[in-house]
Amino acid sequence: MSGPTIEELEALKSALTAEIESAADGAALEAVRVSALGKKGSVSGLMKSLGGMDPEMRKEMGPRLNSLKNDIAALIEGKTAALADAELDTRLAKERVDVTLPVTPEAQGSIHPVSQVIEEMTAIFADMGFSIAEGPDIEDDFHNFTALNFPPAHPARDMHDTFFLTQDGQVQASGAGAGNEPPKVLRTHTSPVQIRHMMTHKPPIRIIVPGRTFRCDSDQTHTPMFHQIEGLVIDTETHMGHLKGCLVEFIKAYFEVDDLNYRFRPHYFPFTEPSAEMDIGYSVEDGNISIGTGEKFMEILGCGMVHPNVLKNCGLDPDTYQGFAFGLGVDRMAMLKYGIPDLRPFFEADMRWLKHYGFRPLDLPTLVGGIAR
Repeated sequence: MSGPTIEELEALKSALTAEIESAADGAALEAVRVSALGKKGSVSGLMKSLGGMDPEMRKEMGPRLNSLKNDIAALIEGKTAALADAELDTRLAKERVDVTLPVTPEAQGSIHPVSQVIEEMTAIFADMGFSIAEGPDIEDDFHNFTALNFPPAHPARDMHDTFFLTQDGQVQASGAGAGNEPPKVLRTHTSPVQIRHMMTHKPPIRIIVPGRTFRCDSDQTHTPMFHQIEGLVIDTETHMGHLKGCLVEFIKAYFEVDDLNYRFRPHYFPFTEPSAEMDIGYSVEDGNISIGTGEKFMEILGCGMVHPNVLKNCGLDPDTYQGFAFGLGVDRMAMLKYGIPDLRPFFEADMRWLKHYGFRPLDLPTLVGGIAR
């Protein structure tokens, strides 16, 4: 058997060299390698033909074919390195940073005091074992009033307190509904979420409910939309002492005071019995208010033991289960703690106000690191 001529080997080498040099990427180069040095490649085929040659021809063609194989392998290796270098250069060019550019300005965003205070309260109550519950802003009469033991003629149902929705979704300060159906309302408190939770979860229950609420009121300390956070505990053994201990520890942690001068005064809420308001002591020195000490008192929250009628309305037996509930105004708590004199700028989107009273975005409040950051 005769082997290829020297001219044929040179022509094959030239063709393969041209294909290697023209390969634009790794995939194209791999295709050339397979076509030349793969099991069925052109060079591999010639190497296999050595076995059929006569001894003299094999002696002559063996070194030439080995040299061709090694040359093609070296060319492929060199091209592989060149492609890798080119890819690296391209990537470095794209990722190049112009160090002469000015420094990027510091982020201007701030956490709103309302969001900050909700995070602070949540951190405290979470440490006490409370979970968070949420519900809709638009409520029906049952969840917002009836289930909470509001009598049909209670003043809170009146147009002066409640925003009512018409059938076409318009808001009006009137209780006149369409037909015989009670109108939908913008919830006046977050207590409807407590009702929904008690109707869908079995005791023991320990939740807090932060959220927006709506009432027809607007002045220095009231806005038509404001924020509340309420708490609810339902269990078989719950009493007023548990309620007082929970709230006292919360106020101490929130205002970061060790000694707290406080008192509970009898009050009336339709959904709790007995009901109370909690006052905390404060003093004023050189125009600064100190929370927790002093002979003056300010009302801070409302609370009480859940009314048996509310438990019945939620399908719970009041002879088996008892519980307590409380509610705080988030906006007012923010004003007290951070010395904000007026409630109305909370909702005016004034960047100057937010820069002054805002909080750093990533500095989250924790009991370990500190509530007020």
